[in-house]
Amino acid sequence: MTNHRVFVLTLVFLGVAVLLIGRLFWVQVVIGDDLRQVANQQRQREYVEPARRGEIQDRDGRLLAYTMQARSLTVSPKQLRDELRQQQELQMRVDGLSQADIDAQIDARVEDVLRTMANEIPGMIGGEDAQATPAPSDSSAEPTRTVGHVSAKEILDKLHADSSYEVLVRNVDPDVAAEVAKAFHGVAADQQDIRQYPNGSVGENIVGKVSMDGHGQFGLEASSDATLTGIDGRSTEDVSAGGQSIPGTLRDVVPAVAGSRIELTVDLDLQTYVQQVLEQAKSNSLAKQAEAVVLDAHTGEVLAMANTDTINPNGDLEKQLRQGKDFENKSISHPFEPGSVAKVIAAAAAIDQGLTDPYEVHQVPGSIDMAGVTVNDAWQHDVLPYTTAGIFGKSSNVGTLQIAQRLGEERYWDYLNRFGIGAATGIELPNESPGLLPVLEQWSGGTFANLPIGQGMSWTTLQMASVYQALANGGERIQPRIIERVVGPDDQEIPQDEPQRNRVVSEETARTTVDMFRSAFQDDPNGNQSGTAAGNGLEGYQFSGKTGTAQKVNPETGAYSQSQYWITFAGIAPANDPRFVVAIMLDEPQRGVLEGGGGGQSAAPVFRQIASWMLDKENIPPSPPAKPYELQAP
Repeated sequence: MTNHRVFVLTLVFLGVAVLLIGRLFWVQVVIGDDLRQVANQQRQREYVEPARRGEIQDRDGRLLAYTMQARSLTVSPKQLRDELRQQQELQMRVDGLSQADIDAQIDARVEDVLRTMANEIPGMIGGEDAQATPAPSDSSAEPTRTVGHVSAKEILDKLHADSSYEVLVRNVDPDVAAEVAKAFHGVAADQQDIRQYPNGSVGENIVGKVSMDGHGQFGLEASSDATLTGIDGRSTEDVSAGGQSIPGTLRDVVPAVAGSRIELTVDLDLQTYVQQVLEQAKSNSLAKQAEAVVLDAHTGEVLAMANTDTINPNGDLEKQLRQGKDFENKSISHPFEPGSVAKVIAAAAAIDQGLTDPYEVHQVPGSIDMAGVTVNDAWQHDVLPYTTAGIFGKSSNVGTLQIAQRLGEERYWDYLNRFGIGAATGIELPNESPGLLPVLEQWSGGTFANLPIGQGMSWTTLQMASVYQALANGGERIQPRIIERVVGPDDQEIPQDEPQRNRVVSEETARTTVDMFRSAFQDDPNGNQSGTAAGNGLEGYQFSGKTGTAQKVNPETGAYSQSQYWITFAGIAPANDPRFVVAIMLDEPQRGVLEGGGGGQSAAPVFRQIASWMLDKENIPPSPPAKPYELQAP
């Protein structure tokens, strides 16, 4: 009997041993690699070090956008709840609770911890603000507390989320974030970069904005996102079940590479002034909007690019959007019919082809018929002896078309292309419109009656400025640019593509055309020798430019409106030695742009304000005296 029992026990022992050895073999050999991978994954943490986004500066190094370091409080909700269950279960075992009691209480205890976190984190972040909104006496109560932008309920919802990553609170002071992370298990203080725009709405249409996750949404922030973003750093480290780092396990460390710095051609002072002038002009004239672009005459660099109703990224965005403000850069994205400003192309082309000169006298009637389309001047008159300078100084539609007929459609089309009409300039900003220019094959007889006087095609304000820049620069058009240089994180300049250049007219033609368009500013008490911008000159300086009034199309009738207009102006200062080009557009002004609605239906006073400010700022010497042109022959 004893031997039988020994035999049975031996068999049982051997059976158990075989099972254990088999289980050990199964765990270590068969599924060992899988288990090791799972274990590694459970204790392994991968950390991302966000790269610092590059700064955006003006031409003098003044900050337009920069990044400030902060912290985001983050958790892994599913892992946090699992770890809290383990902690609570261990504590209850230490306290001597039975398994039945543990099973009955563990969910409530985990929930108490989560509610405590949700109730206390807002107070820790709110600082002094927390005194005005005390925490509930029962920290496990339903969280309703809100301090500043931090809501306890939102935090609790995220702690309950069925996800592996949640951001509890953004934009937290680094020291405060460290205290919160130390106080609550499973909360991490991840580095977060906050984009700052120190100038508010000034230049915002150019600079743009980044989204909450740091990606460019508008403006240069969007178009140069890859340049500004940099490369995030990464590292891997093992942690214990309690979330503590295991010494000596840090590995695969790849340091972050900061984004590049972009230095713009924009002058912050000028940009500020132009935006102020435009807002005043819009208010005074009751216009829907106003735009302006200022270029360096010899480089094509954008010194200022502004439009009204630019949003302030530091303010309440939803409120501003309801007020009609936006992030758009209408100076490059919203084309319009330029009106008589476009006559400069016909003038330059005719002079370049030797078909006229500023002094030729033309017999100009009050109207002209072209292919069945009758075009009138803006004022009624019989046949008048206008010089070429007078045709453009007084902005005669009929005289302009007489000169355009000498050119012919094909040559005029060629010059439109030379000046870049109907094509995007290629400036380093998003959403640029190419405008509209019907191709030559689609022209009808009426097309050639409209285009030379600025109807039937559309330009952006930047394209308008570019046309006059070509003439101010001796006939060479330079692609407008807004980025002066890009500097990498190692302070080494990153080469950029050179702007495209093309000669549109000869140097002599450009000089003659610019000088002839001084006629717009001539002022004659009798009126015969006055131009359309009379009274808007600046004593001691020569200005050159052209006014424009373009009828808008009435969407109900499909015909040109008799009451809705785009008012435009493009000018060069000073005319004798061009330094700056200014292009302006007002959308449906109801009266003049000066205080009280003065200044007449013209954008020339805005040009005078901007040009005067620039000449004074740059200390440009006065122009020599110049003889006025004869606009109307005796």
